[in-house]
Parts: sequence; structure tokens; C-alpha cells
Amino acid sequence: MDFKITIIVPVFNEAGNLLRLEQELRYFIRDAPVTAMVLFINDGSTDQSQSIIESICDRNPEFNYIQFSKNAGLSAALKAGFEHTKTELIGYIDADLQTSPEDFNLLLEHIENYDLVTGVRQHRKDSALKKTSSIVANTVRRLFTKDGMDDTGCPLKIMKTEYAKGIPMFKGLHRFLPAMILLQNGTVKQVPVQHFPRREGVSKFGLRQRLISPLIDCFAYLWMKKKTINYNIKKSSTN
Repeated sequence: MDFKITIIVPVFNEAGNLLRLEQELRYFIRDAPVTAMVLFINDGSTDQSQSIIESICDRNPEFNYIQFSKNAGLSAALKAGFEHTKTELIGYIDADLQTSPEDFNLLLEHIENYDLVTGVRQHRKDSALKKTSSIVANTVRRLFTKDGMDDTGCPLKIMKTEYAKGIPMFKGLHRFLPAMILLQNGTVKQVPVQHFPRREGVSKFGLRQRLISPLIDCFAYLWMKKKTINYNIKKSSTN
């Protein structure tokens, strides 16, 4: 089958969510306006995630996986997903199902006219501390990146693969995907999406990962912005 979009799903110790995630992704694949496949990136899970992922892929030909030998982090998982994607579009969703694969359809409505479409979580179902730290982190990132994004941490995005592959990779890049597209003179759009409480497992990001690390990464982003090279070819005699 000629697929149009690859849904990248980073996984780290999410065994309790994977069967429900399989069902939700199958519903999306069935109803999506484009042909879709799924690529799990197992980021060194130490629970039963890998065996469940293999079972899911065995019974669903549209599902594939990559397993890391050890935990490398969310940014590394996305990097691997970008590098192994061959479809025109890339989708990204977390395995915790706090966002719904169904809402990819809302993003797909706009991707023809934009290079990245990102969700904005409505009526967040997180703890007060998590919501407050997210607001602070998003405010700081907007000040540094001036990307105009209200919720860069939303783990529901669709982007054109050529732009995803053009992102210079570094740890923490998952916090700057819209800004990285803008650095390539791409276009971005925000779309409201649903948000749900986590039913299984635990969050992989503590207060340091939500506040201190993003601040440090902002300085790396500013350096990268200053050094980024963009050019447009007017004419060429090469084939």
C-alpha cells in the first residue's frame, strides 16, 4: 500500500497503555482521509512494552517498530522516527493517550496549506503543578523563540516530512518543533484538540525537565537560530 502519513509513537514504559493505543490508532487508520501507518519507537523500555509492541505489529500490517538498545530520550526517538520515515507526512503522538489519534483528522484539514500543524490542548486534565509549570515553560519559550505558539509541548503534531528531516537535531528538540520549522521559513498553524487524564503509567518528565531543561535549551536554540543557513536556488544547470 502507498502510505501518505507515518504516525511516530515514542514509547518508554507504557505497557499499560499500548493495547488501548492500538485500538485508537486502528480507528484513526480506518477513518482517516489519507492512508496511514504507525511506527513505534521503543526508547529502551524496561517493562513489557516491547513484547506488546511486537504482538501489535504481528497482527497489524500497517504497524512497525524500532527498538533502542537503551533509553536515549524523547528527542532521540523523534530523530529516529524522522530518519526512518518515507511518507510525505509525519504525525507525532505520545503513547500515554492524553491526546487522541482521532484529532489527527483535525490537523489533516490544514496540512495542505501549512508545513506543520500542532494541537493546542483544551481543558487540560493535568495536576495544578503540571499545568503551571507548562504555562511557565511555554511563556519562556515564546520569549526566546517568538514562534507565537501557545502550547509547544502538545504531543499531537503533523508536519511535512521534508521539513522534519531538515530539523537540526539536539536533545530537547521536541520542545521546539514549531520554531524549527519556522527557522526553515516554513509555516505553522495551531488547532484546538482534546486532552484526557493519564489512565495508566506515570509521566516521564519531572519539574526539572519541565522548567530548568527548557530554559537551558532556549539558549541552544538562540545559538542555532543565529547559525542557521537558508538559501533558495534561482537557477541551476545541474540535473
